[in-house]
Amino acid sequence: MIGRIEQIAKEICAQQNVALYDVELKRAAKGLIIVIYITKVSGVTIDVCKIVSNKISNILEEEDFIEERYFLEVSSPGLERDLKLKKHYVSAIGEKVKITFSYNEKSKTEIGTLLEVLPDSIKMEFDGQNCEIRFSQIKKARTYFDYKK
Repeated sequence: MIGRIEQIAKEICAQQNVALYDVELKRAAKGLIIVIYITKVSGVTIDVCKIVSNKISNILEEEDFIEERYFLEVSSPGLERDLKLKKHYVSAIGEKVKITFSYNEKSKTEIGTLLEVLPDSIKMEFDGQNCEIRFSQIKKARTYFDYKK
């Protein structure tokens, strides 16, 4: 099911000149919530989200392959967005990232700048020191926006 939703979302996003960032399925008391995150270098407007939502909704209704009650949400991933896929890390090169990773058999959380994405790891800069972290060590990562500045 999620594969078909992603395929539909990619096609609609391409038509609207935006990129599909992620698709999440969440369970709630009211039913399944399908969350589609879209991005664009110049930013995503509410109008674009509405167009993408309407087009995806029409296809989902037409194909009728989701058996349970569902709700569709389309939005930007926001200033602080989760980094799950390698392409997410690539899109965040040069940005501040809050990352939790395994270090000496413990969990460590740091905020630094994402410098580079390699085949099996990323390079980060923390307080002037460069550090390489393997993807297998990463527990959670998201872009970080300093609201105090």
